[in-house]
Amino acid sequence: MTDGQFPDTAKQLSSVDRTVSAKDNGSTISTSARMTQVYNTSVADLWEACTTADRLARWFGNVTGDLVLGGEYHIEGNASGTVETCDPPTSFTLTWKFGEEITYLTVRLEEVADEQSRLVIEHTGDIDPDRWRQYGPGAVGIGWDLGLLGLALHLETGADAPAETSEWAQTDAARQFMSESSRRWADAHIAAGASQDAARSAEMRTTAFYLGTEVPGS
Repeated sequence: MTDGQFPDTAKQLSSVDRTVSAKDNGSTISTSARMTQVYNTSVADLWEACTTADRLARWFGNVTGDLVLGGEYHIEGNASGTVETCDPPTSFTLTWKFGEEITYLTVRLEEVADEQSRLVIEHTGDIDPDRWRQYGPGAVGIGWDLGLLGLALHLETGADAPAETSEWAQTDAARQFMSESSRRWADAHIAAGASQDAARSAEMRTTAFYLGTEVPGS
């Protein structure tokens, strides 16, 4: 897969609505990163793309385990957890264990029109306050933006590999995509009440982490 085969990534970033919430509990921060996007496909097709191992491997990653209510799953090189609820073809919830941290994922599908459906993803959890202040919502948000890019490409063109595993991932366009995703998550953080200084500082650290560069001014 080459860069020329990818859709307009700026258009993709603008196709996603992002909202953030954060509540300081003292010892933790209760956070939510929410993303929505409308796709030109049916709810049934979108459900299959989001819940079957062979389709997930084509845009998100290799998923093993029991993808049924109460089943345990594992995403290669990423998270693992348990399917907590499942109401096909409209919603499911998962525990999301990454390292020693457990957060929660809610996925909803909504019919918009014939052959058009909306995907809503909400990633929530109680986060260490220092880490939240250091990286903000972009720490998980950039990864989800990459996933939604892969899903858009899969649904539009039949692509069979996640965006971040393709040749495109090594291009300047990919670096720009991650930088712009980080900026947009900082925008959402500011809209949720974070100060400009705090959100932009977290944005710079998160962008540097994803790009493997030094934080400006450090």
